[in-house]
Amino acid sequence: MSSSDPAYQLADVTFGYDEEPVLRNLSGCIQQGELLGVLGPNGEGKSTLLRILLGVLRPQAGAVDLFGRSLRSIPPIERAKVVGYLPQEVDLNHPFTTFEVVLMGRYPHLATFALESARDIEIAHGCMERTGIEHLARRRFSTLSGGERQRALIASVLAQEPRVMLLDEPTAALDLAHQYSVMEMLRSLADDGITVILVTHDVTLAAAYCRRLWLLSGGRILAQGSPGEVINTANVNQLYGADLRVTTDPATGLPLILPPIPSEAQPCL
Repeated sequence: MSSSDPAYQLADVTFGYDEEPVLRNLSGCIQQGELLGVLGPNGEGKSTLLRILLGVLRPQAGAVDLFGRSLRSIPPIERAKVVGYLPQEVDLNHPFTTFEVVLMGRYPHLATFALESARDIEIAHGCMERTGIEHLARRRFSTLSGGERQRALIASVLAQEPRVMLLDEPTAALDLAHQYSVMEMLRSLADDGITVILVTHDVTLAAAYCRRLWLLSGGRILAQGSPGEVINTANVNQLYGADLRVTTDPATGLPLILPPIPSEAQPCL
């Protein structure tokens, strides 16, 4: 897989469920080492898009290339060494320790029935250090806070040593401090050359950390570009069908989303 090719090239990708199209002739290019945010209302195909980029769903029409190769031609175990995926929900009922959860990320690199090597263990510990959870190694995963769990799961994806990370709403249900912490970490990973693609509903958060955005509407890209280029009142209202307002943060120059002003609102006296 060439280091000069885009991470992904999508050409006229179409996919649907029960003959109902979800993605329609979607085309776009995702460069290596960028943090791309995918925004849009529920039911617009954002999670479906991630599963297509992962290779678990095949487009009914069109093509997807991964680093210059047809995605469908790449064997699953080879894809798993290149593309890491964090879904919206991860259900781990077994009483795994945090370290065991992170070490699971080494699975694509293990031979059948093989045990983890010293190098696998070293990589897992390194990923925990990178995500700031090394001190939680012996804690039961089920006892971690929401922010700690997300960091552990991201560490597990990192342990795959992927060139691409796909994340489905990685900051959902986190408090503000943990949202910022996770996004700072994803920004750092992209700066180190990992292509990070995340789905989120938080427009303001995505605008603060993602250098490029896709606005997904009707199964197509309504707009793409930097936050300053695509986050405006017209695009946001068309995207969400709501009377939202977009303003600019005077300190950063980044766009901010404001709710509608209630008609009964009165100034305080």
